[in-house]
Amino acid sequence: MENLVDLRGKVALVTGAAAGIGLGIARQFINLGAKVAITDLNKDSLDDVKAELGENCFTYVNDVTQKDKHEELINDIEKNIGPLEILVNNAGRHCKKPSFETTDEEFAAVIDTNLTSLFALTRAAVKPMISRGKGSVINISSMAALYGISQVVAYSSSKTALLGLTRTLATEYSHHGIRFNSIAPGFIESKMFRAIMDKDPAREAKILARTPAGKFGMPEDIAKAAAFLASDASDFITGVCLPVDGGNSIGF
Repeated sequence: MENLVDLRGKVALVTGAAAGIGLGIARQFINLGAKVAITDLNKDSLDDVKAELGENCFTYVNDVTQKDKHEELINDIEKNIGPLEILVNNAGRHCKKPSFETTDEEFAAVIDTNLTSLFALTRAAVKPMISRGKGSVINISSMAALYGISQVVAYSSSKTALLGLTRTLATEYSHHGIRFNSIAPGFIESKMFRAIMDKDPAREAKILARTPAGKFGMPEDIAKAAAFLASDASDFITGVCLPVDGGNSIGF
């Protein structure tokens, strides 16, 4: 069992990985032996991550919404790092405001980043996986896909649709050896999240009161779940959404 969650010899792509959950996943994958390509918009941030994670980290300045660049990105990874076996779709966009104050342009921008562009990248990445008969695609969804959260209408719509995308791709392509799964993170600690909670202790208390584990999660918690879904330990799991939230989505 101890060797099942072993990523040695595997190549992964993690989008939006210069900080937070994406960085946590990239770090975990590398610790388990994978070579990991990471993307983000900010070169300086990527350089900092490269300095931390070392020779098995490969950085690409990339905007996931530039769909015409997807094939080039995948081809570069396959040529210079190795056959891509793991894709983690983590890059995303948020918009918090009352629903009927959200413009069409704002709604469309979130959908394009979190769903349409993600699908286009997945399509490009999965093509070579099919020819090899092996792969794991992990989509980072959200608790906003599991129950109603106010003032995030575009975000929750995109993350809910992502679950449908995951299930459909699983039914179409799992017989090719490609698995498609989602993770729905709960409330995860970060500098930004901590700053928000410190300004709103009542909200922090409310969140913790409905979280059976009684604490917030860490990026490492999502990373461990992603490593499981990326590894051979989950080779008969496809089409699922795994909440990693300390029970928040079932708490009352």
